[in-house]
Amino acid sequence: MRLLDRCGQARNGAGLARLGLALGMLAMAAVAGPAAFAQQRPAFGLDDVVAKARALAEAPYVAPVSNLPDVFSKMQFADYQKMQPKRERFAWMEHKTPFKLAFYHQGMQFNTPVKISEIVDGAAHEIPYDSGRFDFADLHFDRDATSKLGWAGFRVVYPINQAGKLDEIMSVLGASYFRVIGKNQIYGLSGRGLAIDTGLPIAEEFPNFREFWLRRPKPKDKHLTFYALMDSVRASGAYEFTLTPGADAVLSVKSRVFLRRDASPTTIGIAPLTSMFLFGPQQPSPTPNFRPAIHDSNGLSVRRGDGEWIWRPLVNPSMVTISDIAAENPKGFGLLQRGRDFSRYEDLKDRYDLRPSAWIEPTNDWGKGNVRLVEIPTADETNDNIVTLWVPDNRPPFGEPMRFDYRMHWTMDEPALMKGDISHVWQTMRSSGEFYQSNLIRAGDGTLAFLIDFKGPSLRKLPKDARPAAVVGANDNVEIVGTELQPNPAIQGWRLSYRIKIKNPAVSSDLTALLKLGDRTLTETWKFRLPASQAATNKETYLNRFKAME
Repeated sequence: MRLLDRCGQARNGAGLARLGLALGMLAMAAVAGPAAFAQQRPAFGLDDVVAKARALAEAPYVAPVSNLPDVFSKMQFADYQKMQPKRERFAWMEHKTPFKLAFYHQGMQFNTPVKISEIVDGAAHEIPYDSGRFDFADLHFDRDATSKLGWAGFRVVYPINQAGKLDEIMSVLGASYFRVIGKNQIYGLSGRGLAIDTGLPIAEEFPNFREFWLRRPKPKDKHLTFYALMDSVRASGAYEFTLTPGADAVLSVKSRVFLRRDASPTTIGIAPLTSMFLFGPQQPSPTPNFRPAIHDSNGLSVRRGDGEWIWRPLVNPSMVTISDIAAENPKGFGLLQRGRDFSRYEDLKDRYDLRPSAWIEPTNDWGKGNVRLVEIPTADETNDNIVTLWVPDNRPPFGEPMRFDYRMHWTMDEPALMKGDISHVWQTMRSSGEFYQSNLIRAGDGTLAFLIDFKGPSLRKLPKDARPAAVVGANDNVEIVGTELQPNPAIQGWRLSYRIKIKNPAVSSDLTALLKLGDRTLTETWKFRLPASQAATNKETYLNRFKAME
């Protein structure tokens, strides 16, 4: 009994001490004002968004309902572009932070409002919709009838190219899409939060970012952090993004994705990238065009967990094609725009030479899976027809999130992405095979030829008398007629000529090549897929081709 008394006395003493401490803190807060008391609350962060995403996953999906009147929902793109944010009304203009925030207005397919808040002193406060932030040019509509509309997305502006001059460096608009650029770059390919059943012969699901929270930067901050809540029919997600502008922009991402109960998507795509490839040297334009190439990206680069580098030139196929590259804990992958000379594009209007590459660098354990490439036919450059994403082999049980963290590098310095002495594919060219006749005039030999130029430090540093060897391969649908490897002094590299015959044009053909010196691998592995030349005539054959994998 005395022991219990002692324990009780000790507890009572500790309780009085805590009460005294709490009263003291309240007194200090009363003197210092509300700001000091606000500092005692936990700051809003990723855990708060994870809790919201988990709650969404545990509840039935509720589809958002459009609130747009006809004047906005039936708007054409040219009119949508007229609604521009007023520079003097950018968010944070009254603060000294170099980052400012502008907004997108609802319209067209952007028909449900997105809630946007800012985080100040650890607390989140909604930024209410205000039509006064926009210049509507010559658009005519009832302002009162649209007073309850909202934001469709936002833009981040920052003096990236010139001190004191604000330039847009990030755009977040539509589903879970976003685009980022660094210094002297212009928008090209897009990132996405999540892809579900992309490229399959079933309806693709497009998850949407429903709510954003942006942490107001301090005057000397060199980065901007924001959070996003994603929702979809079969999944929800919480994201933390940290944008660091520079010559290369870096976007650090933490994603926590929940599947809804009994949800079983065929494909969950992590860190998706979406781009465009119309034509280029590896697949020349079928009609005359003054531009040698039209594309935002011309190849998929993959660095497997074992360090192997793979380069997969893109094509514009006649039917949807899916290629998988297996990897365990990949070191990186991305859609790149290799070749920055203006002469490769000759386009003064669209400047494809200034469009960045995007490289995904995992920063936690991704386990086993595949880097998937989806190539979709397109007749013009207005359609994104290229998607790459990471498809994990395993999914956690219901209630547990998939955790994928990564850095996205938006860059025009593609060679710098390759670590060490490995050399890369500088260009791929497709041509008809040929031979020299006795009169020295070239004539076609009925083959298809690929000319692959390799360049980089491992080739540049070779002794003058060293001669690398080409290691080539193909699937059973290809007959390799001949190869030739010769120095290319114009680039201080080597050119491989690769002549083939296709046995069945209705079946896809896969080619590989790399250069070695003895047992030493000098270059990345070039992988090329010639897709089937025409769609199959029946559904079963179509599906078999559709699922062709590497």
